[in-house]
Amino acid sequence: MNSLLDITARRAAIEPDAIAFHVVETGEQIDYRKLEQRSACAASLLQDRGIAAGDRVAILCRNRVEFFELLFACAKLGAILVPLNWRMPASELVQLLEDCTPVLMVTGAEDRDTAHAASDPMAMRVLDLDDDYNRLRDAARPHPGRDSWPGQECWYLIYTSGTTGKPKGVIQTYGMALVNSINIGQAIGLRGTDSTLNFLPLFHTAGINLHTLPVLFGGGTIHILPGFEAGPMLELINAGALDVFIGVPAVYRELTLHPDFAKTDLTRLRHWSCGGAPLPDILVETFAARGAIVCNGFGMTETGPTAFLVDEAHALEKIGSVGKTQILVEARIAGPDGAVLAAEETGEIQFHGPGLTPGYWQRPQETAELFTRDGWLKSGDLGRFDADGYCFVAGRIKEMYISGGENVYPAEVENVLADHPAVQEAAVTGVPDEKWGEVGCAHIILRQGAGRDAEALADWCRERLAAYKVPRHVLFAHDLPRTAAGKVQKHLLPQPGDRE
Repeated sequence: MNSLLDITARRAAIEPDAIAFHVVETGEQIDYRKLEQRSACAASLLQDRGIAAGDRVAILCRNRVEFFELLFACAKLGAILVPLNWRMPASELVQLLEDCTPVLMVTGAEDRDTAHAASDPMAMRVLDLDDDYNRLRDAARPHPGRDSWPGQECWYLIYTSGTTGKPKGVIQTYGMALVNSINIGQAIGLRGTDSTLNFLPLFHTAGINLHTLPVLFGGGTIHILPGFEAGPMLELINAGALDVFIGVPAVYRELTLHPDFAKTDLTRLRHWSCGGAPLPDILVETFAARGAIVCNGFGMTETGPTAFLVDEAHALEKIGSVGKTQILVEARIAGPDGAVLAAEETGEIQFHGPGLTPGYWQRPQETAELFTRDGWLKSGDLGRFDADGYCFVAGRIKEMYISGGENVYPAEVENVLADHPAVQEAAVTGVPDEKWGEVGCAHIILRQGAGRDAEALADWCRERLAAYKVPRHVLFAHDLPRTAAGKVQKHLLPQPGDRE
């Protein structure tokens, strides 16, 4: 991948009056001319504060247009933006800051105190988005920007969500952003006039890349909310304001539970997709009954992220599948010895293509461990291809457990449990057992009004699963520990015997 041209400058030149952003809460509309102006002035503002090519700029804020201004401003300078997780306490953020050593911290009002607490130990300057940023940006001269943005150069860092351990900074290049735009654009039939909703956290790859950057690259419109709000989302959908949408399973679940769901015309939105975690069949069926086909997909921060997405024509026939790989990425299934496996055999999903990360920030050993000897990226996820080339994900390798010598994949058991009328959500883990080595422990969130009946859930599973897959323990919970993207942090779930 050679290089990109200045995206906001080119968009402003092509169609300056087209609306780039609509701020849902205030009604403000920002066209591509204004987006370029603001981004270029933000670049000068950063430069005036000592930011040069290669420097890191940390940002701690909720979803807002200024985030993207600064993302493009960093590109104009060759600086690196580092979105930070606003759910982390200052003590955890300090570890990330020590890892990437930013020159400047930018923050919004909601996270001002945390930003100062995290930056103070490093004597880092803080720029406040809700205090002086707009005034200083508007007073700055527009920066001319660079002639091009090198494809292999780092644009921003995304720290992994930490579902299994300490976060790592995943390098995101300009080339990755372009490849992802092609992959997801072809998969969903993205058009230059399309609108989408930005609400997923911006420190997560989906918040930036699905579908915001591809829509901006194409000249469409981004409706932006500070975070997840089911009511405003359903209003936008019912008004026909959105063309393409992506959410995680937790979002789809919450939409179905909102009182406005029943009266929302879901067919006014052209393409629905889901990623981040396995989407239970029951949610696919619930939306399909209302005329909305939700296409399940799979990717990683390390893959840019788009890798798999099922096509609408086969989403119901291949329910549970994440589809086929997209145009600029390949995948294979490998066994523990690295041998490539045939269709219907379960092994590690591995990726190859031009949209993969070059590695982890300042982690050469972990970067080397990420790839096979022949250059394929190891996902750490288990899956299989069926005879038609559709992929089915079985979950993380570390989540698989062995009960009585048989492999158990939690995603399969969770899908069965999610189909029970009393179950709102299920998460299954393997726990030690003296007789069988490991057995399943199901963590259950019940639907409102449902009673706790562990034996009924076990009977439900026995009718649908082999005996060794049936969870031996059932723990009920009001919520589950999650990453900001909605993934359950299974290493934080209690075990039988712990206090619920």
